[in-house]
Amino acid sequence: MGMIMVNCPQTGRAIPTGIKSDRETFLRSIVFFGNTRCPICEANHNWFAREAWVDEPFVRTSDVLGAIPSC
Repeated sequence: MGMIMVNCPQTGRAIPTGIKSDRETFLRSIVFFGNTRCPICEANHNWFAREAWVDEPFVRTSDVLGAIPSC
C-alpha cells in the first residue's frame, strides 16, 4: 500500500494527496479528478488520475525473508 502522489504545479515537487492505494488497484481505477491541499505552497491543486502515481515503500527481499546467513 502506498500514497497517491502528484506534482505541485508551482514548485514541481511531489506532494501526497492523502489517498492510499496499491499500484494495481490505482491503475485499474476509473478516471477521476481530485483536489489536494499542498503542504509546500499552501494552495489547493486540482489534478486528474493520469497525472498521479502511487509511491509505494521499497521492500528489500532480505526484509521479507529475514537475514540470509553468509557462507
